[in-house]
Amino acid sequence: MKQLILSVGLLAATLLSPSDAAEPPAASAAPAPKPAETVASPQVQVVTSIGNFTIELNAERAPLTVAQFLKYVDQGFYSGTIFHRAIPNFVIQGGGYDADYKLKGNPTKVVNESGNGLTNQRGTVGLARPPEPHAGDVQFYVNLNDNSALDPNQTRWGYAVFGKVVQGMEVADRISGVPTGAKGPFKEDAPVKAVVIERIERIPAP
Repeated sequence: MKQLILSVGLLAATLLSPSDAAEPPAASAAPAPKPAETVASPQVQVVTSIGNFTIELNAERAPLTVAQFLKYVDQGFYSGTIFHRAIPNFVIQGGGYDADYKLKGNPTKVVNESGNGLTNQRGTVGLARPPEPHAGDVQFYVNLNDNSALDPNQTRWGYAVFGKVVQGMEVADRISGVPTGAKGPFKEDAPVKAVVIERIERIPAP
């Protein structure tokens, strides 16, 4: 299985595959305040340089991740970031690097919510992270296929799904098809011509 890059400076390429063993889920995660988000299914539009798509967030199943994501949406953090990884039939990933392939800011980490019952099916949106289970922050990915290897099991943490694309999935597929190669710190799978996230903004739910 192609391996997914993780966030926070891990330059390359290791999203957990079925043969990797991360630390087992802990009995209790770091405590976190209950988020203030009250809308169960808020929506955001991702405006990119080659088209737009809409994500419906699941604040009921992934309250901490959604609250964190919306905090950075409201701050305008994602404006000017890029999709730095594009693999057809696997994922597109972005939100953490600027157009110069430098990490943007020092975002807060969030508790891993991969045990929330949401799975990494095509069209779902998840939070990227390094091997440390609670080290995800702002980078997100869109599943272009059913990627069950990214789900948790009894011996390892998974990658937390916190939403799904409800409009514009063809744009995510288009992003995955752009020419890729080595760019910045990445040895492969980075778009040769930057796919820029111009902004992510809340939109009214239908």
